[in-house]
Formats: sequence, C-alpha cells, structure tokens
Amino acid sequence: MGYQPLEELLPKAKYSIYKLVLLAAKRATELAEGMPKLIDRPSTIKTTTLALDEILEGKVVLKGAEDQLVPGDLPKEEDAEGEEKKEKSEE
Repeated sequence: MGYQPLEELLPKAKYSIYKLVLLAAKRATELAEGMPKLIDRPSTIKTTTLALDEILEGKVVLKGAEDQLVPGDLPKEEDAEGEEKKEKSEE
C-alpha cells in the first residue's frame, strides 16, 4: 500500500479534503471501468492508490484549481478571523 502525504495532496484540491476525496473517487472509478493509467505503475496497485498518485503528480486536476495558492500564500488563521470580525462590524 502506498502512502501519499495529505500535505502534498490538499493543494491539488484547493485545500479541501471533501474535493480531494471526490476527485480521487471519480478517478478511481474511471480506472476501474477501464480508462488508461496516466502514470506508469504496476498492475497490482489498487485503483484508489493509483488515483491519488496521479493527483499527486499533477496528471489529474480539479477544474479551476490550476491557479491554486501555494501554502506560503495562505492567510494565517488570526488574520482570517480578524477580517471576518471587521466585515461584521461594518454591517
């Protein structure tokens, strides 16, 4: 069984575990139905592992995620909360 680090997979799905799971499930289903592999892996590898490997290598992308943020560009939690508080107080 392969291990794909979540820290490297999340940016591929706009930092959403939900979107990552949906993307991997859809690709795994396509592979199970006979779609060709986009990367070279042994035939004994499971479709879900292969799907995650393809996502990790950038062969399968979430629509609209091409312009994704890099982890250093994310706002800190404190900043995000402060912005929300300012918006609420302006209303």
